[in-house]
Amino acid sequence: MSHLTHPEDKSALLSRIRRLKGQIEAIERAVEADRDCGGILHLVASVRGAVSGLTAELIESHLAHHIREVDDPEARRRGAEELSKALRIYLK
Repeated sequence: MSHLTHPEDKSALLSRIRRLKGQIEAIERAVEADRDCGGILHLVASVRGAVSGLTAELIESHLAHHIREVDDPEARRRGAEELSKALRIYLK
């Protein structure tokens, strides 16, 4: 069940993902260049924050498009089950 039909929603998510990709590449370059551990840890912390932000945005979007704004009880139940399953995996 995709809800990224709005071009601005998809564009915003892709921008976040591209920034995240750039941050991962920065970690790779730092390791290749034998940069100090503290600097690399700082980069890793930035990635962790970016992933958390992306996750929160996706959860909020799912809640809006598949639970809150859905009139059909069965579709709302499926949306809630999908979110519950994803959160169980995420929180392991």
